Amino acid sequence: METEQMAEDQGRRTEDRTPAARPLDSVDRAILAILQADGRASVRSVAERVHVSRANAYARINRLVEDRVIRGFTASVDHERAGQGTCAYITLKIVQNSWRTVRGQLEALPGAAHIALVGGDFDVLLLVHTPDNRTLRELVLTRLQAIPEVLSSRTLLVFEETDLSPQIPEPQ
Repeated sequence: METEQMAEDQGRRTEDRTPAARPLDSVDRAILAILQADGRASVRSVAERVHVSRANAYARINRLVEDRVIRGFTASVDHERAGQGTCAYITLKIVQNSWRTVRGQLEALPGAAHIALVGGDFDVLLLVHTPDNRTLRELVLTRLQAIPEVLSSRTLLVFEETDLSPQIPEPQ
């Protein structure tokens, strides 16, 4: 069974060919920092701020997108102001080798914001945003507990959060 799973994983990796990572130079890192701070920055503005031509900035941004360094452009949302005032991290223990099945079911949950397969005392870390505690309770006690592969869960209520933009470190 484990060998079959490994073969399936290898097959999936060869089907989903991710381009090889190219090293980022200081201009690429500067472009990423600008776009992380303001995803709506114009190519012209980016070019001026990193001191390259517009054509060069455009080509670099396109390469970063094609190489999947930039996975998309999104809005940073204040969840409380958007009616999602309750936030929690939920840890899950799941049946061994059920990650793909569980992940698909977690992705369908209303308010699911981030899902991670992790090592340690639990298997999955799930971040959810809900309108209120009642909705969170319903999500945990009804929706999560209905997933047969979920063995146990623990809910950590978030009182306050701060989003940080991770910086791309200089190569050493």
